[in-house]
Amino acid sequence: MTAPTALLQGHSVTADDAQALKSALNEAFGYRGDVTISTKDGRRIDGYVFDIREGESLESSWVRVLTATSEDRLVVKYSDIESLAFSGRDTAAGKSWETWLRRYAAKRASGEAASIESDSGEQDSAASSG
Repeated sequence: MTAPTALLQGHSVTADDAQALKSALNEAFGYRGDVTISTKDGRRIDGYVFDIREGESLESSWVRVLTATSEDRLVVKYSDIESLAFSGRDTAAGKSWETWLRRYAAKRASGEAASIESDSGEQDSAASSG
């Protein structure tokens, strides 16, 4: 998989391909947005993957998820996962140093006030939704 995180949003994989699922779970660990995990017993878990442990088998491998709706931290075995979807916006997408420099230079060149303070990210999401 190994795609830039901005390209992961909306992508999903199923347990039909165990290697693709393992790869996607590793990508989910570096993804700074929420994912949706559907389990084989019908649960749907929306949240942020903050820890992974890859064992020798799917049964001995697991992810820990901070759920989107509470402070719960769930442990989910790879072997219990039916599918994984990158459902939330990656909050780090477009936040590289080079991107910040380009925006700073563009503001300065157009005469806008440009400061070294970080932005809230709200402008990015408003611009991308319109």
